[in-house]
Amino acid sequence: MLRLALLTFRARRGTFAGTFAALLLGSAVLSACGILLESGLRSSVEPQRYAAADAVVAGPRHMEIPVDTLEGPRRESVPLTERAPVPAAAAGRIADVAGVRDVVPDIGFPARLVGADGAPVPGRLGAPATGHNWSGVRLGAYELTRGRAPRGDGEVVLDADLARRAGAGTGDELSVMTGSEPRAVRVTGIVSLPEGTAPRRSAVFFSDAEARHLVPGGTVTAYGVLAEPGTDTGELARSLDAALTGGPEVYTGDRRGHAEFPEVAVGGGAVVTLAAAVGGNVLLVAVLVVHSTMSLSVRHRRREIALLRAVGATPRQIRRMVAAETSLVAAVAGVLGWPVGVVLVHWTRDRFAGYGIVPPDFRPVIGPLPVLGAVLVTVLTALTAVLVAALRASRVPPSEALGGAAAEPAGPGRGRTITGLVLAGCAVAAFGTGLRLRGDFQALVGLANSMVLMLVVAAAVLGPLLARGAARFLGPVLRRTGVTGGLAAANTRADAHRFAGAVTPLVLAVSFAATVVFAQTTALEEAADQTRAGLVADRVLTSAAGVEPGVVERVRDLPQVETATGLVRSEAVAVGSMLGEETSTVFQAQGLDPRALGRTVDLDVRDGDPARLRPGTVAVSARAASLLDLDVGGGTVLWLGDGTRVEAEVVAVYERGTGFADLTFDHDTLLAHTTDRRDTTVLVAATGGAEAGKKLDEGLADIAARYPGTVVRADLAVRDQLREQEANAWVNYLVVGIIIAYTGVTVVNTQAMNTATRRREFALLRLAGAHPRQVRRMMRRETLAVVTAGVVIGTAACLLPLALVALAVNGTVVPGIPPLGLPAVAATAAVLAAAGTMIPTRLLLRIPPAETLGARE
Repeated sequence: MLRLALLTFRARRGTFAGTFAALLLGSAVLSACGILLESGLRSSVEPQRYAAADAVVAGPRHMEIPVDTLEGPRRESVPLTERAPVPAAAAGRIADVAGVRDVVPDIGFPARLVGADGAPVPGRLGAPATGHNWSGVRLGAYELTRGRAPRGDGEVVLDADLARRAGAGTGDELSVMTGSEPRAVRVTGIVSLPEGTAPRRSAVFFSDAEARHLVPGGTVTAYGVLAEPGTDTGELARSLDAALTGGPEVYTGDRRGHAEFPEVAVGGGAVVTLAAAVGGNVLLVAVLVVHSTMSLSVRHRRREIALLRAVGATPRQIRRMVAAETSLVAAVAGVLGWPVGVVLVHWTRDRFAGYGIVPPDFRPVIGPLPVLGAVLVTVLTALTAVLVAALRASRVPPSEALGGAAAEPAGPGRGRTITGLVLAGCAVAAFGTGLRLRGDFQALVGLANSMVLMLVVAAAVLGPLLARGAARFLGPVLRRTGVTGGLAAANTRADAHRFAGAVTPLVLAVSFAATVVFAQTTALEEAADQTRAGLVADRVLTSAAGVEPGVVERVRDLPQVETATGLVRSEAVAVGSMLGEETSTVFQAQGLDPRALGRTVDLDVRDGDPARLRPGTVAVSARAASLLDLDVGGGTVLWLGDGTRVEAEVVAVYERGTGFADLTFDHDTLLAHTTDRRDTTVLVAATGGAEAGKKLDEGLADIAARYPGTVVRADLAVRDQLREQEANAWVNYLVVGIIIAYTGVTVVNTQAMNTATRRREFALLRLAGAHPRQVRRMMRRETLAVVTAGVVIGTAACLLPLALVALAVNGTVVPGIPPLGLPAVAATAAVLAAAGTMIPTRLLLRIPPAETLGARE
């Protein structure tokens, strides 16, 4: 069978080209997802400031949220979005552990350097520099290469990379912002890492006394543990864990890098989630696409299989032959898809870094497991699809083989019909489930994707029925376009299976594209509208690295300012109920001064009074109130971004959570639980007329000049406010883009394979007097019928899911579709279908008809 398979492969290279392309792209995407998954799981970075520590005690990177499920109580692990500090009291417990020689605190805080030109000095990888206490240098690989250590206030030591960026050396004076106006400091020394090593984050070292003064509250970033000689690190870590039960975490080995650079672990977790989501969606689509391609390939070979059966080949031999052919093609495609997947990974890494999902220096891990997994999945998927497709063809009795080879069943069997109807019913049931989840946008988007997949599979199963219906509807329209239109109508009606095979990939592409893209445009459009309507502040101050806390106080002192508030953003976790069981949900959170809320932000309050915000209270959006079953006066338990558990009373419910945040806290309450203790923006409400406005602008410009990097605007930039939502939307666009690319190749393949099998038909038409131009015109009308059916059925498949999403976002069943949205989707489908049809048609028409009829099939 292998020899026969090789001979068949050589004779039908064109037929296998389409199958090879579909499998190659599938392997590339699965390889890319596997690489990203492995990279996220193995994401690590070597410690720098903690390189000399045997162990590091720092805040946890996850919080454990207790929930009640149908299986019983359990704890869900949720990543922290803010750094959790370590209380100073932990130092004594650490020092008491056997084997500990010394405990060195590392105190970290924001410290933006200002150059001689008055502009902030950019730090390594675009991140602002951080300040640290000088004694913490003992924990790492930094060495003092020039000058001396800082001894008092106003003295700093810079790392060599930051000094080069600032153009500073020992003895020079610079300015630094550490939560206040820039103040002058003198550079007393330069520290460097070992040669060839660049710092991941720029550092400014202060004296210990000044560092403790700049970080009030008695907390530190981490404690570095120096062990006695000969102490086993693993045993030391277990002893420290026992001494710190229920508190900070102990990091040893490579995990010390996670304590120093927590964003690496957060980015790795995000990549794992994304890779799993994309891989799962692509695998489901791949199964459908490969099955469609393989079924079409086997159907085009029905004469060959019939002849083999007539000369004595058994069904088992037929299946072995097609399995051998497919295994060869799938194995080669799987292996060659790996380098394409590597290129795709590097492209997506740059996009992820641009949206802040991963650190700028995130490096993919290229190992052997992803390629092996992709090849295995590709081969198994292709084998399963081709064996299912070949099952019916191989069972045809020899006496009926040649006679039945040219005939196709009129429609799907009873089993396929029942399966298709069941899938359609499941999609409708999922819509009913979505009505119960109408407040959870992310859950609804996932449910909408599932609904689309069920409807697409149902359309594929019921393809011949839908194709015959579409042919009956489009036939009269095509016949009105002349003789070539009549031929096109006859062809679409005569071969429903071929027509259905061409329409199904288009349905998949159109429905997935419309659902994912228009779900995001609906959410972004509503968010932008709410942001524009809800921002009533007269002026806005922003800064790329966050606004220093002292800015808002200076703004309030201006006589032209009625009120002002800092706006701080973070995240919080709450426990809600979904489908009868509890689950943790992450919400966007914002902190505002309640005294300035009404004059700077209009949240469209539905009930209660957000001016009552105090520590221990919260205002919630209508979406959050629905998910958490909350009303004004009720209480809820929340976990802030640094893992702090708070019990809060609900004082207001508002409508504009999509444009701002679902949870609103008192400004100082939320600010105290963020890593940098900086405002995202400062919102200003002015008094007086035009003259007062001019003086206000002058006053704000003077304040901005005192805090380099601060910018004054007349309104809040909607794009900046919705940056995180745009990042989430881009991830979904990436998913749908990959699926469209995959299905796009399938559309071209399907059309090309269908067209290539019609060369005898074209030759007969030409011998009967048809001009090549007329044949091309006929094929254009058939393509128009395929595109029309694919776009209409695909659009119908996404109507219910999009209605569900729109209901959750804006309270109506009308999604936010851009004016050119559907035309763009239809045009893309038309281009793909036309490319797969007209190019092979033109090539086939160049062959003389007599030569075509004389050639073997």
